[in-house]
Amino acid sequence: MTEKTEASQQTEKSLEELEIIDREEVENKHLGIAGRIACTFIDSPISPLLMVATLFIGLLGLAFTPRQEDPQISVPMIDIFVQYPGASADQVASLVTEPLERIMYQIPGVRHVYSASQRGQAMVTVRYRVGQPLGPSIVKVHDKIQSNLDKMPPGVSMPLVKPKGIDDVPVVTVTLSSGSVDDAALRTLGMDVLQRLREVPNSGQGFVVGGRAEQVRIEVNPERLAGYGLTLDQIAQTVKSANQQLHAGSTEAASSTFSVYTGSFLRTADEISKLIVGSRGGMPVYLRDIATVVHAPEEPKRMVGFYTGAAADEDEPVADGEPAVTIALAKKEGTNGVTVANDILSKLDLLRGHLIPDNVRVTITRDYGKTANDKVNELLTALFEAALAVSILCMIGLGFRAAFVVISVIPIVILITIWSAWVLGYTIDRVSLFALIFSIGILVDDATVVVENIFRRWMDAGRTTVGIAIDAVREVGNPTILATLTIISALLPMGWVSGLMGPYMRPIPVLGASAMFFSLVAAFIFTPWFAVRVRPASLAAFRKAEAREQRTHEIVGKIYEPLIRPLINNRKLGIVFLISIIGTTAAVCSLFYFQVVAVKMLPFDNKPEFNVVVNMPEGTALPVTANVVQTLAEELRKDMPEVVAMQTYTGTASPFNFNGLVRHYYLRQKPWMGDIQVMLLDKHERERSSHELSVEARNILTPIAKKMGARIQVVEMPPGPPVLQTVVAEIYGPDDVTRRQFARDMESMFLEVKDLVDVDTYMADPYTYWHFEVDREKATRNGVTIEAINRNLSMAMGGARLGDVKRAAPLEPTYIVIQTPLAVRSQVARLANLPIPTSRGKTIPLGELGTFVKRQEDPYIYHQDLRPIEYVTGEMTGFLGAPIYGMFSVEDLLEDYLAPDGVEVTGMPWGLIGPPDNDLQSGFEWGGEWTVTYETFRDMGIAFMAAMLLIYGLIVVEFRDYALAGLIMAPIPLTLIGIIPGHWIMGAEFTATSMIGMIALGGIIVRVSILLVEFVKHEVESGKDIREAAVAAAKTRFRPIMITSLTLMAGAMAILTDPIFNGMAISLLFGAGVATLFTLIVIPMGCISAEKRFIRHGCDALEERIKEEDEAARGETPT
Repeated sequence: MTEKTEASQQTEKSLEELEIIDREEVENKHLGIAGRIACTFIDSPISPLLMVATLFIGLLGLAFTPRQEDPQISVPMIDIFVQYPGASADQVASLVTEPLERIMYQIPGVRHVYSASQRGQAMVTVRYRVGQPLGPSIVKVHDKIQSNLDKMPPGVSMPLVKPKGIDDVPVVTVTLSSGSVDDAALRTLGMDVLQRLREVPNSGQGFVVGGRAEQVRIEVNPERLAGYGLTLDQIAQTVKSANQQLHAGSTEAASSTFSVYTGSFLRTADEISKLIVGSRGGMPVYLRDIATVVHAPEEPKRMVGFYTGAAADEDEPVADGEPAVTIALAKKEGTNGVTVANDILSKLDLLRGHLIPDNVRVTITRDYGKTANDKVNELLTALFEAALAVSILCMIGLGFRAAFVVISVIPIVILITIWSAWVLGYTIDRVSLFALIFSIGILVDDATVVVENIFRRWMDAGRTTVGIAIDAVREVGNPTILATLTIISALLPMGWVSGLMGPYMRPIPVLGASAMFFSLVAAFIFTPWFAVRVRPASLAAFRKAEAREQRTHEIVGKIYEPLIRPLINNRKLGIVFLISIIGTTAAVCSLFYFQVVAVKMLPFDNKPEFNVVVNMPEGTALPVTANVVQTLAEELRKDMPEVVAMQTYTGTASPFNFNGLVRHYYLRQKPWMGDIQVMLLDKHERERSSHELSVEARNILTPIAKKMGARIQVVEMPPGPPVLQTVVAEIYGPDDVTRRQFARDMESMFLEVKDLVDVDTYMADPYTYWHFEVDREKATRNGVTIEAINRNLSMAMGGARLGDVKRAAPLEPTYIVIQTPLAVRSQVARLANLPIPTSRGKTIPLGELGTFVKRQEDPYIYHQDLRPIEYVTGEMTGFLGAPIYGMFSVEDLLEDYLAPDGVEVTGMPWGLIGPPDNDLQSGFEWGGEWTVTYETFRDMGIAFMAAMLLIYGLIVVEFRDYALAGLIMAPIPLTLIGIIPGHWIMGAEFTATSMIGMIALGGIIVRVSILLVEFVKHEVESGKDIREAAVAAAKTRFRPIMITSLTLMAGAMAILTDPIFNGMAISLLFGAGVATLFTLIVIPMGCISAEKRFIRHGCDALEERIKEEDEAARGETPT
């Protein structure tokens, strides 16, 4: 009965006839892109198939896209090591380092060339620009070296090239420790375990840190050697000759071919000790007569210890510095870090109790697979929560049917965006997932606008035909496309940010823009198809919805009209309001100047670990350093309840992470260098962040280290791309003395600055070494060459390997080493008895050929980009933790300072953006985190301007009016009124992610303006007064605008607690809320002020409409 009544109300025409009429009517209109797409797919059987196919390829992308915690950044760094024995640091720098630097600097794609020269050797580091592939970068370096070998000075070794990249960073480290097994046995076990773990598919480079390798040591007593009239040369020659085997050829006999081998290998220390090295009185002299031959671990050159912390499991046996080794394993490039790490640990579990005995403790000290998976799962949960919040908001704002249509778009767009990440070579990591979470709040906008307009048109027409749905899509098509393009235009320029932050943050603009594009396509293809299939069978539901809509409209009018009417009716009041907005914007910006809101590159992260880097004075012995490191570790264990475990490394470095890769921590192999790796409870199990704990660790350890003569640096895992140090002053000058004195003065000023801690320089403390000065005349008279002296003294000091013993299936060589005992080497006077061979076949004591004297070691000579340099470094802590605040404090101290060469120096402003023009006088450049900060904010500022120009151009193209385009973009600065106070309220720094949120919000808020202005334009074209049209536009579009704003804020809420991206969340949350409210007032006021523009457009539209009606009356098809 109801259907007959409705049919009679619809001019007694059947629904089928109305469908045909509406379809024909809409097809005679100019549909535009959106209308044509909707018309094609709204009834097409391809639409559901396309939807299923989209979901399928999206699920493929989700399954195959690699997972990791952070984006993979390709920053090829290639170290080149060159030996120049005997040369001073100055000679090495001028003859080796500088020519090599110039050659490397010519390579295309190289960003920086660093070098460090010291006595007898140099290291040159070639750092490529971000994004350069590692393989071709290595080839370029090798090509340059090979083509310039003819320029190498005599005596210089062949350069050793060692490339390092992000894929060399171990994803899993396992520490083996025991109170009953020594470090040598642990190393052997560690090598065996590493060999088994390398069998895991897609595992990469692996190594073992710590432990003493097995060796056969020939310890020769100089006095006994002299007593037998023998030399180390004779022993070395005997051992080498006896340890040979070769293929002599082949022979044939009895129809067979036989290979012939000759010689034999030494296999045991006993065999070596029985070698005859000479004769005395007609009797053979065995090696055991003049030396002690032992098969034993090498002398300690590095120490690794393991400690359990206060937060260790109660069932875990207490470890108090027990011997340990650490196994580190990386993954192959482009593979899934989570899968590789899980496979490695699964393999490790199989080895426990079989290869690994029960008395060896196995501790997983790094599992990037777990941290990545935990982070990904945490963010996927946040993604689901954001989608749920957005869905609920849509249901409240649109009703169940319309909300169902909108919500159905979310999984389609999210999955297809993940697929695009896979295709584009991105990974599922914290940044790409944040891009998706951020996008959820805005990707429903297109579907919301389309669905809201379809249901509104059905309600107005009193029928739910397909033709009306197509026309509704056509009606909002161009504004929706324009609004989406404005958001894409706001996001995409951020993809061109240079430096380390560029590729790190690039997934946000790329995937955010992809999500917006796919959401637009889905809104025109799937949304109308869904809407038609969930439309109500009767209009009764529409009547209820219409009544509800009317009530909502009235409520909005009661709240909104008392606010807007006085402003549009009273010109002076409106002007005062606009001036107050401008003043408020300026006032909130001043919060930066007064340091109420701090600015920082990225906030501190909350990681499960941090490191304490220990530096003793150069020349300190290994046991002394080990004692200091042990004391510091015990203090941490006693005073920090959040510590689960610690590993101490002395004379070697802990397995490096990305931060250590950039800072070259893996080269810390000196006896005076140490490292404590501190493992913390999971962040969910502790109240304090890792930053708070690292600050406490610094406060605890710094006084103790100072008393023991050590310098420490508490190193946190950086939240983003790592840098050399937070605050770095790069010192230039006319000569070494001036430059180093300036660096010492700068170090003193660093120490005066509050919150500038861990201050240090790269200059080594003066220390001495022993040098044997040869009396050339005596040596020549006795027929002794300097080369013979050098060779024998080198063997006596343990610097010579005579080969290796051949054991069954060894995992590393067991070298045969000849040397004098440590008791002899520690007293160089005893080396005076070392016999040296003469050309006459006799020997002469070393002491008769020269004397041992102490000399001061040459200081290191550093270069950066071909210029001599010194570095002064420090870390910022406290609320103003950005480097710029410490730099300003140092600049204040420089006002009354004269450099050693008598010039005034300052880093402002040119030292902020580049080095001094020349080295003729003292100068410096600010580096470290500031360089990344400056490049990032500079490029983001350029991106923001580019985005505004793109958006302005798009609006001008659509509206064909420069003034209206300016009006639409006017609310963009209003976002600052919410963003800056939002950071103040939340106690957060304004970071790079805050800037990303601000730029994106600029495009989003323009979308709101476009919807309002387009509606006002339409109403004016219909003949409505501009004031009434402006108010009606705000009231009518209030619901979709608020849904847009609230869904965006809901998406932002999901990432508000993240330590890195909470800046972006705050920008979106507070900026969207405040700017949307102000936009609903400012845009109507602006439309009224630009009344003439709307009247002109209205007249043009009226003229066009009359023309179309005349053509229709003549039976012509409207163009």
